Amino acid sequence: MARPTQEDLVAAIVAAGIRDARLAAAIREVPRAAFVPSVLAGEAYVDAPLPIAHDQVTTQPSLVARMVEALAFGGSETVLEVGTGLGWQTALLARLAAAVWSVERWPELADAARANLDRHGVENAEVVVGDGTLGLPEHAPYDAIIVSAAFPSVPPPLAAQLAAGGRLVQPIGPGGAEDVILFENVDGRLVRRAALTRAHFVRLHGRHGFRP
Repeated sequence: MARPTQEDLVAAIVAAGIRDARLAAAIREVPRAAFVPSVLAGEAYVDAPLPIAHDQVTTQPSLVARMVEALAFGGSETVLEVGTGLGWQTALLARLAAAVWSVERWPELADAARANLDRHGVENAEVVVGDGTLGLPEHAPYDAIIVSAAFPSVPPPLAAQLAAGGRLVQPIGPGGAEDVILFENVDGRLVRRAALTRAHFVRLHGRHGFRP
């Protein structure tokens, strides 16, 4: 049986209900195989999470697509990403928005993500090692924030750094069983707009998350 290809992955994401043509094009153009451990490159185009260092996993591609689509990018946004991993989602965001700031807890993963992004000519994304629950206030406000780890509530610094009318997507729950929720900043309040899906994410660690 032939291994799945990048086109198979795009087809799986479309079958999952994704309708954003720009997002589908980005997934078609950014090779996931280049953003996973080399020993797992043959599994990169299966719509499934893959293990990476420090007991982390990459997010399932169709789930990445669902979360990114909910942010409704027009192309001019500044984005905060919490949880860089190896940078595939970062690369997608960089194709859809104007600027991406990504925070990764683990220096080893941040270094690998930077190398992956550089290798693929991504110039409008910066990876920072730090506590993602604190955000990056020096670059705020953000038109969109995407959190790739779970906590029962949105960390207050992230809510404070979201621009008026901005959108935030985060898995809300204990880690391992949560609802992925879309929020919007309405008159300075974080308003829940939609439950996108159920999911299983690693825990969000930090000062305003779970303690390491």
